[in-house]
Amino acid sequence: MANFFKDNDDLQYYFDKGIDWESLVQITEHDFADADGDGFSSTEEAVDFYRDIIEMFGQFVAEEIKPYEKEIDEKGVDLIDGEVVFPERLTQIFDKIKELDLHGLPIPRELGGMNAPMMVYFINSEIMSRADVSVMAHHGFHAGIAMAALVLSALEGSTEIDPKTGRIIETRWKKAIEEIAAGEAWGCMDITEPDAGSDMAALRTIGEQDADGNWYVTGEKIFITAGHGKYHFVIARTEDADPDDPIGGLNGLSMFLVPTYEEDAEGKRKRIVQLSRVEEKLGHHGSATCGLVFDKAPAELVGQRGDGFKYMLTLMNNARLGVGFECIGLSESAYRVASEYAAERRSMGKTIDRHEMIADYLETMKTEIQGIRAMAVTACFHEEMAQKLALAIRYGDPDEIERQRMERLMKSHQRKARRITPLLKYFGAEKAVEHARTALQIHGGNGYMTEYLPEKLLRDALVMPIYEGTSQIQALMAMKDTLGAIIGNPQAFVRRLAQARWRSLSSRNPLERRVAQLQSLSFGAQQHLVLKTAGAKVKGLRGKPIAEWSDELTKNWDPKRDFAYAMLHAERLIQLLGETTIAELLLEQAERHPERAELLERHLERAEPKARYLHDRITTTGQRLLEKLSPEASEAARQAAE
Repeated sequence: MANFFKDNDDLQYYFDKGIDWESLVQITEHDFADADGDGFSSTEEAVDFYRDIIEMFGQFVAEEIKPYEKEIDEKGVDLIDGEVVFPERLTQIFDKIKELDLHGLPIPRELGGMNAPMMVYFINSEIMSRADVSVMAHHGFHAGIAMAALVLSALEGSTEIDPKTGRIIETRWKKAIEEIAAGEAWGCMDITEPDAGSDMAALRTIGEQDADGNWYVTGEKIFITAGHGKYHFVIARTEDADPDDPIGGLNGLSMFLVPTYEEDAEGKRKRIVQLSRVEEKLGHHGSATCGLVFDKAPAELVGQRGDGFKYMLTLMNNARLGVGFECIGLSESAYRVASEYAAERRSMGKTIDRHEMIADYLETMKTEIQGIRAMAVTACFHEEMAQKLALAIRYGDPDEIERQRMERLMKSHQRKARRITPLLKYFGAEKAVEHARTALQIHGGNGYMTEYLPEKLLRDALVMPIYEGTSQIQALMAMKDTLGAIIGNPQAFVRRLAQARWRSLSSRNPLERRVAQLQSLSFGAQQHLVLKTAGAKVKGLRGKPIAEWSDELTKNWDPKRDFAYAMLHAERLIQLLGETTIAELLLEQAERHPERAELLERHLERAEPKARYLHDRITTTGQRLLEKLSPEASEAARQAAE
């Protein structure tokens, strides 16, 4: 029988060797404090359960979703009498998921879930996305929103947890979480508006409070995935935009939970928020993308007013991880269908997978998928550990020494997750498009026909670099964090640069030398960007001790002027950072498990020439265009036109 977990050696490597299950299980099971109740008594027992779940899910999606992905694509979804209606096949799929209790996979047991780590949920996300990414897009707004409700309640302090067992005694949105875990409802996150996508400062939906303290949301949201769900976390403006606000009015945004309909005892639905439309999309036809109109819809404020952007970033971290795993699933599907076709299609006396260029295409796809998966699993582990440590610190009862240890560990996980997550979202999304395009090309003329899968995969992939933060937003985030860290602690950067250069010459391991050479190229590009960004500030540091550089460099920035060069090269920088990060992760794996060295070699063969090219582009180009875009040039052009 087909099984999308058992047929994937790389996924099985992570499950068997590449994931620190001991740490994840212990913090998820609260050090087995509830072993006499519903909890597990050991890591081995928990991991055996996780394997059973993933293997069952791998078979389910391979046999009950994958064979029908073209049908799902062709049927789509409809808007009838103001409600989204799924075709029979999609309804059957989600009925079966409900029977299997999979909507509550990561939700705590006391709220109706299985209490599995998010790692298990995200592995399942990749597996389902290989079957059909639009089905996964909808499925993700079940447990994903339930966990968001739990995390937001914990962050605002409206959750009560037993400090000894870690069990949730009470939480603010318990009813909603239990409904979702039971498969009776789902939710979504509402940010985008007409004329306000990545520019959140332009959001016009408002949150208003009446004399009795009740909140209401009014406005329009668009492009909302699974927007026909019941529970919506909505970003709305509660404060007037301050023209002097250095972050463009983001402090005036708040987050609300808005139930969009009510149901009576007979299941008859009364809409509070109207669905204005279901978008006709290029791909993702098994997922409803909705427009919504809020007209003084009753709402619950999350946390404090003005904290909406902060809470949104918390949700977006998990959403971008989810998209990363979805992209891997789509890429895996593209690689598999291309490999199978190439192994059967004969040309010039042999199957085309034996032709040199096609063989290189296929190996490149495989190598890139495995590299992105390394980032995905690593980012997921650190994000989950960071969030669960934060809850354990806040709601547990550690002594002062233990608290300090946990806080140090939490911050370490946070830094690692923050560094890798935008790289994962960028590389996963961009490569999903590239891999689908390559699969289509390998199919030749057949690839252009709707009878074959690649054209559908390409249509589905094209949204990946757009939603949950565009590729360009990821690049700007990575650039800001990378250069900010250097400016904030130049001594540490100088040490890392020197260490990489030394290892590139002295290491006895040739693979480590090559990775260090890659790091040196990346650090060299970063150094160049900092020097170009700091400009006159760097000149003013001459003669001052390096210990004083941080204070001088962090004062009096003009982002529009000082960061122009770095913003121009941000996408090249994130590509260089990603290639280097994958090499670092694969080197760590190869040092623990020598069989992974072959994968690292494949990656380095492709990453090294790319890194040299990217370094060259960053360090030698861009000034001409920036001069053309400068205010002085614009004013000169205006005067010439007059």
